Amino acid sequence: MSDNVVHVSTADFESTVLNSKEPVLVDFWAEWCGPCKMIAPALDELAVAYGGRAKIVKVNVDHERDLAVKYHVRSIPYLVVFKDGEKVGEQVGAVGKAQLAGLLDKALA
Repeated sequence: MSDNVVHVSTADFESTVLNSKEPVLVDFWAEWCGPCKMIAPALDELAVAYGGRAKIVKVNVDHERDLAVKYHVRSIPYLVVFKDGEKVGEQVGAVGKAQLAGLLDKALA
């Protein structure tokens, strides 16, 4: 896990994600999720590549059940892009770095 990917909780979700000036890719994940672990390196790389233009954060659905319910997380990994507090993109399941970058690029366009 790199220092570039921030872990957020219910307590700081609004300030970190919804009130962010730049787009935020939220990775809803869990420790036991194999596909979640598979995409973690790509998310770390994207956090560096998009530093200053977009943020990447993780929400552990086992620890933050309220957020998982609020955002209708039914399977993980569930990746959601927020821009100006609104959901502007989503991806269910593990995908490659290029597809994840595409979600961010759309939000930055």
